[in-house]
Amino acid sequence: MESIKQIYRIGHGPSSSHTMGPRRAAQIFLERIKGLQPITHFEVTLYGSLAATGKGHMTDVAILDVLKPVAPTEIVWEPKIFLPFHPNGMLFKAFDNANKEIANWTIFSIGGGTLANEEYNEQKAEEIYEMHTIRDIQRWCEATGHSYWEYVEECEGPAIWDYLAEVWEVMQEAVRRGLEAEGILPGGLGIRRKASDYMIRAKGFGSSIKSRGLVYSYALAVSEENACGGKIVTAPTCGSCGVMPAVLYHLKITREFRDSRILRALATAGLFGNVVRTNASVSGAEVGCQGEVGVACAMAAGAASQLFGGTPAQIEYSSEMGLEHHLGLTCDPVGGLVQIPCIERNAFAAARALDANTFANFSDGKHRVSFDQVVEVMRQTGKDLPSLYKETSEGGLAKEW
Repeated sequence: MESIKQIYRIGHGPSSSHTMGPRRAAQIFLERIKGLQPITHFEVTLYGSLAATGKGHMTDVAILDVLKPVAPTEIVWEPKIFLPFHPNGMLFKAFDNANKEIANWTIFSIGGGTLANEEYNEQKAEEIYEMHTIRDIQRWCEATGHSYWEYVEECEGPAIWDYLAEVWEVMQEAVRRGLEAEGILPGGLGIRRKASDYMIRAKGFGSSIKSRGLVYSYALAVSEENACGGKIVTAPTCGSCGVMPAVLYHLKITREFRDSRILRALATAGLFGNVVRTNASVSGAEVGCQGEVGVACAMAAGAASQLFGGTPAQIEYSSEMGLEHHLGLTCDPVGGLVQIPCIERNAFAAARALDANTFANFSDGKHRVSFDQVVEVMRQTGKDLPSLYKETSEGGLAKEW
């Protein structure tokens, strides 16, 4: 299992698979063809889910920002063609002044900003974790007396804390920016930003409702920043980037947790997300929104449980519930935009993560269905979902709009 840095990628929204991945693919393609002259134009064909919802996710903008300054670029959309490797396919071509193709590269954006094809796979980067199931890691924790975050440190080395400190700062800044911003989200749906309104209204209620309303406002703030192309952290994706910051920011403010403890919670959450990414998927185009918001909820639940002193078993139980109760969640963005139902889902998942933590910490951590079993069920469920429910905007809410 590779570094949790693959789970926490810093970049600009609105989509890790449809914006961050394609942007990086265009940059890599330029590096691959460096020295080939003269290049007069590019052609980029987008396939499957990447083409079906690419305009709403600003896929073309991300690619053109990289290639167009070098040479004129044409984007070809093929939403009905699904290449075998993954639903998010891209074919880059470069041409010379005789209109002769001088280079091509087929690559896939497989979720969380990660790229892969038959020869190149960022998901198979350096293996630094010997164990890749929560069952084995939990047994190690219980046998040694260590915590999940200590296993992360043991495998990643002390430098991981500097990276997670940057991640945490970007998350907090996204919350703060989102709470200050107002206006209409881009994309044509006419949706107004709600984060600041929710924060103001929440402060007018008593403690219980106020607390829940503020969690909503923090999740909305980050998700709305993402929808506007703002700087965020995938956790594990752009579309689910509001859940973790909302939970951690809320607990920092209300419980006065030190940043050092927040970073340890981030490490634990990243470990759980990494297990899902390794054994299933965090790509909405591959397994639906259960792999995005569901995994984000599991990560945030585990992080909260650790902050509240949960045992390894209780932390595992919290994360298991966060994912289990999102099984089967479809990815059906209206207009191909990361707005409806994505933004509200982040707010509800943040609240559900806190509920999962509370429920698990009332227990002794013993339960029948393990986190790893839920991950496998999620993988199989995603495989069985029809493609129209996996980020194509051809079914579900998207069809009814």
